[in-house]
Parts: sequence; structure tokens; C-alpha cells
Amino acid sequence: MEIDKPLLKSLLVMADIIEARDPYTGGHVWRVSQFAKLLATKAGLPEDEIIKISIAAYLHDLGKVGIPDDILRKAEALTDSEYAIIKTHPSIGGRLLGGHPLAEMVSSAANDHHERIDGKGYPNGLRGGQLSLAARIVSIADAFDAMTSMRPYRKGMSVEQALCRLEEGAGTQFDVELAGHMCELGRAGDLAHIVGHTADQIPLITCPHCGPVIAIPRNTRDGHVIYCRACHAQLELHRAGNTFEAEMTGVTDDPRNLEPRANEDAVEDVLAQIG
Repeated sequence: MEIDKPLLKSLLVMADIIEARDPYTGGHVWRVSQFAKLLATKAGLPEDEIIKISIAAYLHDLGKVGIPDDILRKAEALTDSEYAIIKTHPSIGGRLLGGHPLAEMVSSAANDHHERIDGKGYPNGLRGGQLSLAARIVSIADAFDAMTSMRPYRKGMSVEQALCRLEEGAGTQFDVELAGHMCELGRAGDLAHIVGHTADQIPLITCPHCGPVIAIPRNTRDGHVIYCRACHAQLELHRAGNTFEAEMTGVTDDPRNLEPRANEDAVEDVLAQIG
């Protein structure tokens, strides 16, 4: 499969910078990409299609670039009018990718990942066979990650709770066969190494002061200092088994330490599968 890697990398980095605007979704696009890859594999798709769907999943939320920060970062549940604005992000993503050289591979996932099998999704109310296979896979991967991840107004569900929600939505919100595959993967323990991680073997870190999640580099060591972009806390990391615990050391107002950064390890993981 021929893919322009520098061109693709620019899109992946853009997706990470956009994600970094929301302090509660660190690692989301990587996790959705990994869930989609496993689900596409379980569905028996050829390797080239699996890779394309994994890439499309990483880029599914590009349209959030057009959503105001005060809505993306809101700590309470959204109002109806705010939710209506959030619902514009798939269309924005579709337009953003519309003229891009890689559009054919990734645009349907960006534009249609909130559509539903029963036609009650958005932005266009597509149903059933009108949805591409990539969009149907990314829809499940995206919903599963949203359910199992922390939000400012609720804790993440357990894997089993989220799988039960997928089963409840099979045939209405989700493709029946794909939802069944996802549940089989989850109950076999094949999703556990992705839940709560920001890249392969890198668990996410939670700010002890305000709760947002932080993606840390793969080469992080004991004593490494990071910064929470939500509350501006300076945090020192301490090794705790296979993960780290964050300890507050003070507050910084240096914008250089608080600027959004790409999740470089996750980007390299995606590029590495192309070969």
C-alpha cells in the first residue's frame, strides 16, 4: 500500500494538537485507532483495509478544530445549544479533509462516525447500508472509548458496562455484527491493554489537582516533570509498578510549558504499521 508518510504524519500531528485542546481526552484518537484496528481485524478484513481504517480512526475528530474552547473544555454537562455546536464537528472534519490527497481513505470516518444504523445520528441522518464500513467501525470504537474514559462530569465505565451498552445499541446505534465482534474482543481481554493508555504500553496520568489526563512520553523516567494544561500545575512523576503517580510541586505560568504538543509516540505507532 502506497501512502505518503510525511503527508500522513502532518495530519496525525494535527489530530493530536486538536485533541490537546481538551484536557479530558488525552490519548482518545490513539485508543480509537487501536480499537478500530482490532475490530477490523476481527471482522476479517484484508491488511490494507485494516491499516486504512486504523488511520481514518486516528483522524476522526479533526473537525473539533472548529469547536470553541469554552465548549470543548466545559467541566459540566453541555446545554442543548452547546451540544448542537459539538454536533457540527463531523461536518467540519469532512470539509477539512474534502480536498486533501488522503481524503478518499479517511473522510467518511470523519464525517460519519456519529451516524447511526437507524438513521437517527448526525450530521446527515444516514442509515444502514449508506454508512461505509470504516464509519461503522469507528463509530463503535469511538463510543466504546468515550464510555470507558473519564469525563469532568462522570467517571468512566468498566469495560463490561461499556460492552453491555454496545449490545443494547446493536441494530439501532451500532452495526449488529461489528458490535458482536467488539464484545467478543472485550470479553476475551483483548482491549484491556488499550483502555486507559495514550500509546502502546504508556498509561495515561491523571492530574491529582483537577482530574484531566496527560499523555506522557515513552521514555519517561522516575522524577520526570510534566505540566497540566488545565490547572497549570507542575507535576513530578514517580514510578508505581507499570505506571506513574503524579505529585504536585508548584504552579507555572510559563506558556512554553503549557503549549499543546503532539503525542509523538502514538503518531509513530500508527506510522510504523504502514511499513
